[in-house]
Amino acid sequence: MKQIAPRIVLDEKVQAGKPVIAGTRVPVAVILGVLAAGETMERIMSEYRIQREDILAAIAYAASLVSGEDIREVS
Repeated sequence: MKQIAPRIVLDEKVQAGKPVIAGTRVPVAVILGVLAAGETMERIMSEYRIQREDILAAIAYAASLVSGEDIREVS
């Protein structure tokens, strides 16, 4: 297991090595997707049994990734 950001880890044995919330099998992409769909933090915390800090860590991780990207149009 490798920590790649606060509260975010990679483990080849968990979710095919995709970024997940540390101590869980919850992918960062899932958290971001349900947030984008309009789900509340409270519901996400209850549904996935994670903490508010985990959700904020997922957002911060995503922000750090896009800050270094080339700008592309999304359809």
